Amino acid sequence: MKAAAAAAVALAVLIAVALLAPQWLVFMTMLVLAKGVVVLGLVVLMRTGLVSFGQGLYFGIGAYAAALLSHQFHIADAAVMLLAGAAAAGLAAALLGLLLANYREIFFAMLSLAFSMILYGLLVKSAALGSTDGFNLHARTLFGIAIASGMERRVFLLAGSVCALGAALLVHRLFGGHWGRLATAVRDNELRVAYLGASPYLVVYVNYQIAGALAGLGGALVALAVGHVDPETAYWTTSGEFVFIAILGGTQSIAAPFMAAAIFEALRTVASQYAPNVWQMSLGLGMLAIIMFLPTGLWSLVRRRRAA
Repeated sequence: MKAAAAAAVALAVLIAVALLAPQWLVFMTMLVLAKGVVVLGLVVLMRTGLVSFGQGLYFGIGAYAAALLSHQFHIADAAVMLLAGAAAAGLAAALLGLLLANYREIFFAMLSLAFSMILYGLLVKSAALGSTDGFNLHARTLFGIAIASGMERRVFLLAGSVCALGAALLVHRLFGGHWGRLATAVRDNELRVAYLGASPYLVVYVNYQIAGALAGLGGALVALAVGHVDPETAYWTTSGEFVFIAILGGTQSIAAPFMAAAIFEALRTVASQYAPNVWQMSLGLGMLAIIMFLPTGLWSLVRRRRAA
């Protein structure tokens, strides 16, 4: 009940932002929601003790799947694009997960990164997909209803808010049930889980597929927000951003990825404006401070306050 009430409050705030906020804030909020959804999937995977440095693979697949509907098939419905992004990335994760679910620790991380860079190389070399320049996309309807000119991003934010909060509630239910406890058991002692009759491979495989589908949804949201896709969506630095945000927020709550994504975007915006040549260093120092003083992420501050 508390999660549902918090989601209702968050939805009301996001609706207010979509209807009343200036365009720059609407755009930034869409980026926060998109990255928060991707990191939420990464947190699902981290519950099993694994970190993927290749979520840019599914982020890019989701973005390109949404864009290709507009560019190649002239389908301009935002809802269909969001569904296509999540479905395409989820399908790719289901296929690659058959292999990756066998690996752990650094092998898993490096293999996931390798697949992401393979996609990046294919996109860069593919003239049909715009090569290094990418291409634009246009969504003009939502569930078949035409979107008024100038209101596109506001409508996309409303649709993205529903998707993000729906995903967050589903993950919250997952964490609170048997599957969530099984995932943390795999992280703590995989061998004992196998002795108890459960399948660590299946747990990792399903969580990897969930993480892939959520990354695809986030990629489609960013594609709608920006109106353009390019190979940078699959580059290793994009995957690194998601890991940074996951560490920044921690894995204790479904709200942590969105809070961390908001802080990350705000810090990057401010650092880019006032220190454009060293903003990466500013983020790096922030990462070191988090690891040293808050190793379980910023959400641990919220937990400490609640405990007090």
